[in-house]
Amino acid sequence: MSVETFVPQSQVVSMTDTAQRHFAAKLADQPGKIIRFSTKLSGCTGFAYVLDYAEAPAENDVVVPINDEITVAVAGDALDVVRNTEIDYVKEGVNGVVKFNNPNVLDECGCGESFNVKSAV
Repeated sequence: MSVETFVPQSQVVSMTDTAQRHFAAKLADQPGKIIRFSTKLSGCTGFAYVLDYAEAPAENDVVVPINDEITVAVAGDALDVVRNTEIDYVKEGVNGVVKFNNPNVLDECGCGESFNVKSAV
């Protein structure tokens, strides 16, 4: 009799406690909505992050439950670009800003609006 071993897929995305509090407050006014995390071609270095609120994941999204209040749907076509990204929320002066700690980033533009990633081998 063979025994199967479950090897979890590498982490898709995570969210800091600060970001969880921020997004839980935003979603409290929008019951049933989820966060959709994707990328778009942008800027001088290639990609930009996109966070939207959605009713449901799109067909090829990977659904990541963060906690009981927050679910993130990662766009299937952005998966390789954002895998292992930690979503954070930080205060910069009087403003709050969503930050993306993405270990796949190879280079960012000077203004921080776009990035490129290590190519998949």
